[in-house]
Amino acid sequence: MFAFGKYQRRNLRILYDAIGTLADAVGAELNQLRDSDRDLFPLLECFTSIAQALGPGFAQYAEPVFVRCINLIQTQEMAKADPGRAGVSYDKEFIVCSLDLLSGLAEGLGSSIESLVGRSNLRELLLQCCNDEAPDVRQSALALLGDLAKACVVHLQPRLSDFLTVAVKQLGSDIKDHVSVANNACWAIGEIAVKVGKEISPIIINVITCLVPILSATEGFNKSLLENSAITLGRLAWVSPEQVAPHLEHFMQPWCRALRQIRDDIEKEDAFQGLCAIVKLNPTGALGSFATMCEAIGSWHEIRSTDLQNEIYQVLHGYKQMLGNSWEAYFQPLDAALQEKLITKYRL
Repeated sequence: MFAFGKYQRRNLRILYDAIGTLADAVGAELNQLRDSDRDLFPLLECFTSIAQALGPGFAQYAEPVFVRCINLIQTQEMAKADPGRAGVSYDKEFIVCSLDLLSGLAEGLGSSIESLVGRSNLRELLLQCCNDEAPDVRQSALALLGDLAKACVVHLQPRLSDFLTVAVKQLGSDIKDHVSVANNACWAIGEIAVKVGKEISPIIINVITCLVPILSATEGFNKSLLENSAITLGRLAWVSPEQVAPHLEHFMQPWCRALRQIRDDIEKEDAFQGLCAIVKLNPTGALGSFATMCEAIGSWHEIRSTDLQNEIYQVLHGYKQMLGNSWEAYFQPLDAALQEKLITKYRL
């Protein structure tokens, strides 16, 4: 990945050729190794990096790599149940590495992976892995769930309820013991939400019930989980604001504190679309967190989405109109630099 940034455009074709040669060499070696050979691990990891780097350019190498990953997972699942029949001893690392490579393929190929997924039994294998007793298998499986939601959610939909149930389960009482598993589950739920919209409605309240304690905790969770919790809550609010808005006062303060720590990107945009949607439905519920909400809005360096800019404008001006003579009592306590930024950007 570093080389892509380093090489000038005229040398990019040479770099692609070099990576293609590497892919051919690694692929030849991959085909020579047995399913039980631990020398597969560095090759699978190498292919993961190549797939992510080449993106759509990896398509010509994708099918045999995809099929090998599926076969490795099937063999290991069989070995866990009946080692004699599988002909190998169970080793979860083969599953983890295969899931990680499939994630690399989904990330690199995007929607082009759809035909491979559609012709395979990956959906059922993935659901099995999401329910695995080993945390590192669940961690990799849930990462792949999120990547497949982005690339080809249509192939997850026949078992969507089952995937969501197991993802929500990872946000339960033992979350501090398996933070990375919970982090991937939280992210996957958010990715599914923006793809399926109202279909996710049945689990929204359960998810929010799990996310609020994470956002409210003062310690025990890493930055990534806090950020993904804030983003996923926002995405749920965006797709079903009427469900989330009535509960707004119970999480607005810690949610906005988490949102202001997130860097500018498309995921933050999604979260703020959700914020605007539920505040417009329940402005009174958010009033107690007005200052923190303004700080979260002020955390943006640049909002590229014109729609989001307009939504935030409407929220702030809605409050100014609603509060009338009380507006200054809420606005003046804000930091002077923040006041100036909001006045300038949103013409308050």
